[in-house]
Amino acid sequence: MNDAIRAEPRGSYFIGRRMYKTDYKMWGWVREPGKPWTTARLVMLNEQTTQAPDRAGGTLGTDNNYEYRLGGRFSGEMVYEPASDRFYPEFVLTGHELLNKNPVGIYIVKRQEDPAIRIIEDPVH
Repeated sequence: MNDAIRAEPRGSYFIGRRMYKTDYKMWGWVREPGKPWTTARLVMLNEQTTQAPDRAGGTLGTDNNYEYRLGGRFSGEMVYEPASDRFYPEFVLTGHELLNKNPVGIYIVKRQEDPAIRIIEDPVH
């Protein structure tokens, strides 16, 4: 996985890993191309320009753990998410392309991928 990440073409896009949690409203992890998941930030999406892939399809949360190429930018703002009682960076989404429905795991604790489990751990790869 690390070799594949290092080989990603650089550009003005991001790589996102959806992390759907039933009780939380953050979207998932976003990193720059060519950088490891350990550099990713857990984000809240601003969908004023483009809806998140699952919301656009009317299927909230069905894309848990999918990997996307994302268009957009970090706004520099922090957004409060009350269920986790934390602030997350805002990512202004302008586009998305599905890359992988079954990507390699990025967590130590496999249960993190379960939407019903209230675990929020950082990626380790």
